[in-house]
Amino acid sequence: MESIKEIYKIGFGPSSSHTMGPRKAAEIFKQKSPDALKYRAILYGSLAATGRGHMTDKAIVESLSPFETEVLWKPDEFLKKHPNAMKLQALDMNSNVINEWTVYSVGGGKIVDDEHEEELHPLYGMRTMDEILKWTKSNGGSLWEYVEETEGSEIYAHLSEVWQVMNNAIDRGIENEGILPGGLNLRRKASSYHVKAKNYTGSLKEKTLIFSYALAVAEENAAGGKIATAPTCGSCGVVPAVLRRLQESFDFSEQKILRALATAGLVGNIVKANASISGAKVGCQGEIGTACAMAAAAATQLLGGTPHQVEYAAEMGIEHHLGLTCDPICGLVQVPCIERNAFASERALNTATYALLSDGRHIVSFDKIVKTMNQTGHDLPHIYKETSEGGLALLWE
Repeated sequence: MESIKEIYKIGFGPSSSHTMGPRKAAEIFKQKSPDALKYRAILYGSLAATGRGHMTDKAIVESLSPFETEVLWKPDEFLKKHPNAMKLQALDMNSNVINEWTVYSVGGGKIVDDEHEEELHPLYGMRTMDEILKWTKSNGGSLWEYVEETEGSEIYAHLSEVWQVMNNAIDRGIENEGILPGGLNLRRKASSYHVKAKNYTGSLKEKTLIFSYALAVAEENAAGGKIATAPTCGSCGVVPAVLRRLQESFDFSEQKILRALATAGLVGNIVKANASISGAKVGCQGEIGTACAMAAAAATQLLGGTPHQVEYAAEMGIEHHLGLTCDPICGLVQVPCIERNAFASERALNTATYALLSDGRHIVSFDKIVKTMNQTGHDLPHIYKETSEGGLALLWE
């Protein structure tokens, strides 16, 4: 597994796989093609099917500016390695190809090509939860301590920046109002939900506040704002919403929040290494399900859970999202994506509570549910994997 920095990437929405990844690829290709006078980008599969809604073409054109860039869309053509595929071509003055690169945006802003697999810089010696739990038992340590031992204390500088970006996104989101871009005329809800929370008490207030925080980040992402993937752009509201609300409720120090982020990042890392966090590959279960698992693990740790209770909460976060399709209307990270962030945030707290009430023993392990999720994603028809060809996406036809 790589650094958890690959789980927590800072950038601009609305999609880690369809916006951040292609933008990064275009920037790299531009540096590799100093003699180019213009460019061509050919988008395949899911990247082409929902690219317009995710502003993929805009991200590529901006990255290759000031040169002229032609964008071609081939949504019915899938390359073997990954459904989010693109071919970048550098052209001379006569439009002859002088350099080209086929690249895949595999989720979370990560890109690979035909010569490299997803793990370009392996860092962690263990890649399953079972291995890590054995480590915690033999060493008496916690999941965050395994992260610290592997990555060094300097990982907290990155996590501190991530936490600041998350908080800023919440603050902007509960302040901003109006219609989100994209053509659905979807009105932001975070601001009004946050105001309404002040009129409530008890559990209703708690629920409304966490809804408002998750909506705030998800709406900022949908508007192309600055966010931190956790593990993707489309699911970026879950972890910050849960951690912000817990910090407010229990006055946790920033150091404890950063340790919780470390544990959450480790959970996301395991999913990414053994399955996928790409909606185009396994559906939304890989995005919002993983985000719920990450937030549930972080919450359980903050509330005093044992490593086995943390593992149990994370397992439930994925188990109860199994089979969740990725079917965004018009290819936009808005409907149903934004609401899913809110409900997954509440579910993360529920699974944390459920795990804390137990002794941490259960039948389905985290590693088994990750394997199951991966197989379920493989079995899903491609129309339910970020192509906007099935499910809710058909409602807008």
